[in-house]
Amino acid sequence: MNLDIRFDFQRKERLGFIEAIWGQDKSIDQLKRVTENVLSKNDFVFITRINREKANNLLNLYDDARFYEEASCLIIGKNLNKLNTNKKVAIISGGSSDLPVTLEAKLALEIYGVNCQSFVDVGVAGLHRLINELEEINKYDVLIVCAGMEGALATVVGGLLAQPIIAVPVSVGYGVSKNGVTALNSMLSSCSPGIAVMNIDNGYGAAMAALRIIKCIN
Repeated sequence: MNLDIRFDFQRKERLGFIEAIWGQDKSIDQLKRVTENVLSKNDFVFITRINREKANNLLNLYDDARFYEEASCLIIGKNLNKLNTNKKVAIISGGSSDLPVTLEAKLALEIYGVNCQSFVDVGVAGLHRLINELEEINKYDVLIVCAGMEGALATVVGGLLAQPIIAVPVSVGYGVSKNGVTALNSMLSSCSPGIAVMNIDNGYGAAMAALRIIKCIN
């Protein structure tokens, strides 16, 4: 069945950011059609969870398409309505295995003109690594914390720094980590008050949460 995709063109007026396109469960034909529709409205295309095969089809069609394989994201065109802000976001991750999620969040923020910096491999198993970066991290206005395994990094950061914290459980870890479920439950059960928790691997959602916060404090 060849169903039309109803892209939410009014989202930019309501919320200040466009609808991202979920690439994982869409066919190449669906992605081609929705991309053509969005570009015809002079908007830019941001596709998450897209693999190399699907991306190649769009790269062959559009000269300005950029595929970020580690983040599984593809961007076509430019956002001409970036946020005018001096607020900054730190993206903190427990290990390099969290990189795909952190890169998704970073890309999603950068297309809106938000200055962000990644702090990688500062997990709780080597707490000195985080402590050494605390002074620098404290210069940022919003913190996104990505961690798998038991997901304790968000609680530690939340106990040390006062900024808004958006925690992202990552589907990394052995056995009982259950593809991020353990990290999710740990973050939801955090004893550091006020931490917001995203769904598993949802770097894009964390970026949009940060964007909402920045728009309010800007």
